[in-house]
Amino acid sequence: MAAATIHPRISPVSCVGTAAPSRGARNFVCLRNPGLKSEGAVSHGRNRAVACCFDPEARSAGVAGGSNGYPGREDEQFVHWFRQAWPYIRGHRGSTFVVVISGEIVAGPHLDGILQDMSLLHGLGIKFVLVPGTHVQIDKLLAERGSKAKYVGRYRITDPDSLEAAMEAAGGIRLTIEAKLSPGPPILNLRRHGDNSRWHELGVSVASGNFLAAKRRGVVEGVDYGATGEVKKIDVSRIRERLHSDCIVVVSNLGYSSSGEVLNCNTYEVATACALAIEADKLICIVDGPILDECGRLIRFMTLPDADLLIRKRAKQSDIAANYVKAVGEEDIGCLGYHDLNGSSSITWNGREFSGATFNNGVGFDNGNGLWSGEQGFAIGGEERLSRSNGYLSELAAAAFVCRGGVQRVHLIDGTLGGALLLELFTRDGMGTMVASDVYEGTRMARAADLPGIRQIIEPMEETGALVRRTDEQLLEALHHFVVVERDGSIIACAALFPFSKERCGEVAAISVSPECRGHGQGDKLLDYIEKWASSLGLEKLFLLTTRAADWFVRRGFSESSIESIPDERRKKINLSRGSKYYMKKLQPELGGITLDKFTFKKS
Repeated sequence: MAAATIHPRISPVSCVGTAAPSRGARNFVCLRNPGLKSEGAVSHGRNRAVACCFDPEARSAGVAGGSNGYPGREDEQFVHWFRQAWPYIRGHRGSTFVVVISGEIVAGPHLDGILQDMSLLHGLGIKFVLVPGTHVQIDKLLAERGSKAKYVGRYRITDPDSLEAAMEAAGGIRLTIEAKLSPGPPILNLRRHGDNSRWHELGVSVASGNFLAAKRRGVVEGVDYGATGEVKKIDVSRIRERLHSDCIVVVSNLGYSSSGEVLNCNTYEVATACALAIEADKLICIVDGPILDECGRLIRFMTLPDADLLIRKRAKQSDIAANYVKAVGEEDIGCLGYHDLNGSSSITWNGREFSGATFNNGVGFDNGNGLWSGEQGFAIGGEERLSRSNGYLSELAAAAFVCRGGVQRVHLIDGTLGGALLLELFTRDGMGTMVASDVYEGTRMARAADLPGIRQIIEPMEETGALVRRTDEQLLEALHHFVVVERDGSIIACAALFPFSKERCGEVAAISVSPECRGHGQGDKLLDYIEKWASSLGLEKLFLLTTRAADWFVRRGFSESSIESIPDERRKKINLSRGSKYYMKKLQPELGGITLDKFTFKKS
């Protein structure tokens, strides 16, 4: 677009006005500059008006500004969104995400938008490892050549025709991804921000190569899988080197054997093994539909225990679920350990403890053969996945597998929705389903046996005056309102929610964390849990009384209010001599945290 023509003019009016259109609308923006001295311009207390070529339909209604101080509604919405996104931008910067894009999305019309959003996020400092699916295009090439795809269980039987199609599909997809990421952001009229050569640089640098060492699957239960491979090693050091060089890394599902053969590996096995090997912050699975509950509503959040239990319940009707149970062991999620205070994880799995993957010279895993005794990653596929007979249970199994291995969060995103990746990462509730291993870990409703632990945590805060003193009888009576965080048999944090159903609000009280566990997000975890609990009860607002923690709550969205905003029933019991301050927070409608018995999986 050509630069707009600027015509300095002098206007006698003192407000923004719009001239009558002539050969295109022109908006006259009047800038008050009292006493402005300028050669060749009349400035005796008047305004300088600038006439610019302007789209007659763009913000025409809001040019005159409003009482909120924004030029127009669109400007206000943009500024509001940018400020809301700020914590997410900071939080994600420097993170490493492994993204697996299903073959259906790769072969469909939505890939361009996803890659554009990945380029944008890469520019914000997020590191990406991309694993694209190929099965749709392989099957299509086989059909065009008069051959039929063959699957046994989760794996393809890779005969010579299938291997040729796999190589052609993988090469074409890689070139397409490189081409789509090369242009970079669109070049608009950027001279306003200076003539900087960086505006004209190419887009994202893409790195691909032989990052994947594989071995033949061989003959299993009498079935010869041909050139089908299994993950043997991930070249971690070279992937990290490319990431540090500001590249997006593309890892193909084609691996290379020690004898120089090309082997066709399962895309999800590659992606999950890669996420675990490089210790990714997230695994993001972009699929071709949403995960819905039995009422057709999107499931936005699942804890790892919920996901694990659901998969186990489906093990008799799903081969992939049965393989998950076989891979992780018969023990339920209760066998998992907890994160230590420094954020590292220690996981007990089948009687063996893992403290994250360790690496030999940056290549492969701790024993050179796998992450642990068993498979490198988790393969999903075959007729069960293609038919969607169990919905997206296969992707959920891969998510739970990776969470159990140490990746704290996995996101399942419907790639057919425009901007879904951005909305998932930069809004509170997202647009997909998150499976998390660390959210609410050890958090549960309080029991009578927890009373001594709760007393031990809140007593020091009562002594300093930060909390109101409660007798053991009062604590016991209110115990059903308390939530606790338990670690290794000890209570390390607690909080309480007292609902006032008539006023559709609730009081947050007694948020306390043991001194040795402070500074590691336990308070945030409890507050988030309380907010979701309150929303599930139909409450619309939370309030609290505090004498010494106002700053902490303000940073988490609470605003100071008056005593009149407190429900009458609670107001009568307030000890005014404490001089407490009152804070209120409006809750957003809770769209996640659906209980396990409501889960079902179906394709939209």
